[in-house]
Amino acid sequence: MKKQAGIATLVLLCGGIGAYLLSPAGREEAPAGTRPQTPVNVAEPRIDRVRDRVNAVATTAARDAIDVTSEVDGRVLRLHFNEGQRVEANQLLVELDDRQARADLRAAEAQLRDARAKFDRASRLPSQSISRADVEELQAAMEVAEARVLSARTVLENHTIQAPFEGALGLRYISQGAFVRAGDRITTLDSISPIEVVFSVPERYLAELEAGQRVNARSDAFPDQAFDGEVTELGTRVDPVSRTLQVKAALDNKDGRLRPGQFMSVALTFRERDALLIPEEAVLSQGSEQYVFVVVEDNEVERRNLRLGQRLIGEAEVIEGLAEGERVVITGQTRLSTGDRVTVLDDPDARVSVRASLQGNDR
Repeated sequence: MKKQAGIATLVLLCGGIGAYLLSPAGREEAPAGTRPQTPVNVAEPRIDRVRDRVNAVATTAARDAIDVTSEVDGRVLRLHFNEGQRVEANQLLVELDDRQARADLRAAEAQLRDARAKFDRASRLPSQSISRADVEELQAAMEVAEARVLSARTVLENHTIQAPFEGALGLRYISQGAFVRAGDRITTLDSISPIEVVFSVPERYLAELEAGQRVNARSDAFPDQAFDGEVTELGTRVDPVSRTLQVKAALDNKDGRLRPGQFMSVALTFRERDALLIPEEAVLSQGSEQYVFVVVEDNEVERRNLRLGQRLIGEAEVIEGLAEGERVVITGQTRLSTGDRVTVLDDPDARVSVRASLQGNDR
């Protein structure tokens, strides 16, 4: 009996509380047909400089790149370089044993002196003492001797190997005292200051491309360093498959950190201009439409379709649909419709909180 009485008392108590909450004294009546105001945070668009740019992947390449080879057979007498060394144009790299080449040159010079003397004597003789054909034959012999001297001198010069341009040497493939054949690779030489990057740009940017535009490049090998440069050449043909144009740019590489063949991410800047920017978290999407909610008179909100431009870090450029000074909703907008009334909160950390939430969702 006591248990049944306790249950009855509890039922009566709950019924009394419910009646109180439903009575005018227990609740504050809202106007008929209205929704409770949604608390939101807002931000105003700002004007700032933005850069029209396109991002691409690129590969570094030496402006000039060759295999340093020997043009003649010979034994390596001296090496004048180290692996990885930076060299100037015409700097001596290798000396080959040139004793035979010097002897061949002396022999050719002696033959030339003899042929020239014979021709000079014949030229001074009276015409009746020597035929014109004999004089022409002696002249031809002299010219052949001159050509042999030139050839022997060239062979002698080829026994010293020089750098044809400024650059960085690669690995060494020969040793001092080794015998090399003509065409054997001695080392490599790359012109890497500046170094070039080659990348492709979609054809829709053709009208905006020109030499001299700024380029910023980064490499995974040096994540904390940016390499600056400029466009030097534009390709003459658009690839019919990828619909892109090849572009070549030169990057500053005075310290020689970049090497040919590296993968780079490149940002090509077309121009700088003033733009209207809003927080990226204010932008909502529905199909192909992008829109924001703007707080207007009496704290009502209005949906505003936008045409957006560039997406920056944490911000979006507005081309059409919004004016400077208008307030856009950055939190609580997913529950809004045009005409809803809101309560604008004063929370300076709202953007930080939203950004952290979005990054957490991404992870």
